[in-house]
Amino acid sequence: MTDIAVVQHWEQPTAVLHERVPLADLPAFFARAFQETAAELQVQGRHPAGPPFGKYSGMPTDTVEVEAGFPASGPITASGDVVPGTLPGGRVVEATHVGPYNTIRQTYDEIRRFAADAGLTPGDVMWECYLSDPQSQPDPATWRTTICWLVD
Repeated sequence: MTDIAVVQHWEQPTAVLHERVPLADLPAFFARAFQETAAELQVQGRHPAGPPFGKYSGMPTDTVEVEAGFPASGPITASGDVVPGTLPGGRVVEATHVGPYNTIRQTYDEIRRFAADAGLTPGDVMWECYLSDPQSQPDPATWRTTICWLVD
């Protein structure tokens, strides 16, 4: 069982790449987004204010509307493909998924059940904060991802 809680999040400025991406291309998109946004934060005298994330608008199908990058220490200016964004403020159902990314749907299902039992309605915006670096932690069983889902 995953630990799930309702928490209050505050709006956070971000530096992101924003695209509609086929699900199969997400790993390459994330790699590019994290590299480009980290570099642009440095150029603009900002720094990451948290772990890398992917923010989704709506449930994925064969493609997904996604922003990926970093929360930023302050607002940024658009440059090339890197644009300013936000992680929204509000009431969020939050859970930590432990394990490979291909099993993350199970944690989303648990969040959905938790929200329904609590009388909450999940919104269209959710994001995942990637707490583990697969390059330095090659065992997917140890990967940790915080999932945040806005609720009404």
